Amino acid sequence: MNKAQLRAYVLEHREDQEALRALMSRRDLNGVQYNFPNTEEGREQTKAVIKRKIEGNLDKLS
Repeated sequence: MNKAQLRAYVLEHREDQEALRALMSRRDLNGVQYNFPNTEEGREQTKAVIKRKIEGNLDKLS
């Protein structure tokens, strides 16, 4: 199963922890990492990044 197929499977079977672990093990270790603090503000920043990622609009952070 390629990464796109595994991602689609995980989205449809969110309870499958082993599939999620397999998907996470395939992540790009050289990808952008965000280290927001574990505070309410940090959680809001994380949500904003996830929303921009879903919308395909991560070219700039605000």
